[in-house]
Amino acid sequence: MEMLVRSSAEPSPQAEWWKGATIYQIYPRSYADSNGDGIGDLPGITQHLEHIAELGVDAVWISPFYKSPMADFGYDVADFCDVDPIFGTLEDFDALLARAHELGLKVIIDQVYSHASDQHDWFRESRTSRDNDKADWFVWADANPDGSPPTNWQSVFGGPAWTWDARRGQYYLHNFLPQQPDLNVHNPAVQDAILATQKFWLDRGVDGIRLDAVNFMMHDLNMRDNPPVRDASTKKTRPFDFQHHFYNQSHPAIIDFLEELRAQADTYSGRFLVAEVGGERGQEEMKLYTAPPGRLHSAYGFLYLYANALNADLIREATELWPENDETGWPSWTFSNHDAPRAISRWASEENQAAFARMSFLLLNSLRGNIFIYQGEELGLPQAHVPFERLQDPEAITNWPETLGRDGARTPMPWQHDAENAGFSSAEPWLPVDPRHAELAVDLQAADENSTLTIARRILALRRENSTLREGSMRFFGDTPDKLAIFQRGSGNDALLCAFNLSAQKIDWQLPAGWTVIESVNHDSDGDSLAGYAGLIAART
Repeated sequence: MEMLVRSSAEPSPQAEWWKGATIYQIYPRSYADSNGDGIGDLPGITQHLEHIAELGVDAVWISPFYKSPMADFGYDVADFCDVDPIFGTLEDFDALLARAHELGLKVIIDQVYSHASDQHDWFRESRTSRDNDKADWFVWADANPDGSPPTNWQSVFGGPAWTWDARRGQYYLHNFLPQQPDLNVHNPAVQDAILATQKFWLDRGVDGIRLDAVNFMMHDLNMRDNPPVRDASTKKTRPFDFQHHFYNQSHPAIIDFLEELRAQADTYSGRFLVAEVGGERGQEEMKLYTAPPGRLHSAYGFLYLYANALNADLIREATELWPENDETGWPSWTFSNHDAPRAISRWASEENQAAFARMSFLLLNSLRGNIFIYQGEELGLPQAHVPFERLQDPEAITNWPETLGRDGARTPMPWQHDAENAGFSSAEPWLPVDPRHAELAVDLQAADENSTLTIARRILALRRENSTLREGSMRFFGDTPDKLAIFQRGSGNDALLCAFNLSAQKIDWQLPAGWTVIESVNHDSDGDSLAGYAGLIAART
């Protein structure tokens, strides 16, 4: 649609680049394969950075590409400061970083400081005896008198969070897979090693770091059992869901170490630290970990990622969690990522997914905070179908068929609709390409002025140039139906009015006098209603 009016608000010159930024997540295994082995790699990313720059985002976040046995596809790190050969080399990363900077893109990398791989040299040494130099670098504990694990803690991926090691005659803790032993971040030597790792990448020129599973970084030193969840209505698909996780995560001392990480990052110019924080206390901990002035710059959790439905109450709850005051930090939001089924498949029926993809993209860009866009979200990709025999994700295999799993969100990016494997690779990809994705490939959408991709570029341009969308306040209007979200960004002459129909049915609603639509999707402009999955942003006339 033609842009009739724009708010006069321009990007704030004094704002830090990350505040209100739009960040594009790349899952490197699935983005682009440059060498024909069926697995995406760093040179493949570099070759396609123009696509991301043309979107109009501020930064890219690249999921782990470090040396790893790939038990959890890179989140089991065997060397925090080197590239796994399947992804390339450190020189390939340097080339990616240089090209991104040429295109005006910041680069954020993923670091996992709560655990390592059981193939990491630190753990190999730690497990040899109880008195070696790395003996206390991981969480070891004696068995109970009956030989059972030290506590009742359960792993996220199923089963006890403890594995017996005969060489030490002790159990080691792993909140995820047994191949991902937990680092003992209480140990000052481990903290020094983590700080050295962060410094390695900051010295190399990265612009930011996403800290994975931050609230798992420290455990209860008294080894207390977690209490059970007694709410019978809570859905439980894994042993992990049967407990309140008071003692295997969320230790108060995590905050002190996060302040050390921030202090080190602040010795560099313009660096950005963002945490992933999940779990039953995730919203509370996001605020704790980002409280001004000396903690992390931002954090994001799973409020939207794990929500079964999108409604006005959910958006209102997210907004009210982050009041604008001197005590509250800055939020980040995402609707989809590599750990959750794609939003349009969670929140919309198949026949409405195209319309929903556009509305949800406009909604995400209207929120106060940083926003993360997961690769393919700009194309409106639904959750891919991956047959059981092609599943790769250990969590998906363990919980099949009770959950959609993560593999369906990790399938290859479709670049060319008529090319082999949709242009991702000349070889059979590590996960299959869903035929529906090929029909939504970049080449087709780039040539269509009405495509989801074209609309996404337009929406991102509006957010990029408008400080009200990037940094302005956010408040909801009065009582509205559950499927109608209406809120205002900013105030005064620069205010923007945002209205979204979160349902497939038309809702009666009229734009108030004194406002003019500057951007809309699925909107019929008849003046007295919002069509199904319509969304709009209006500026003062």
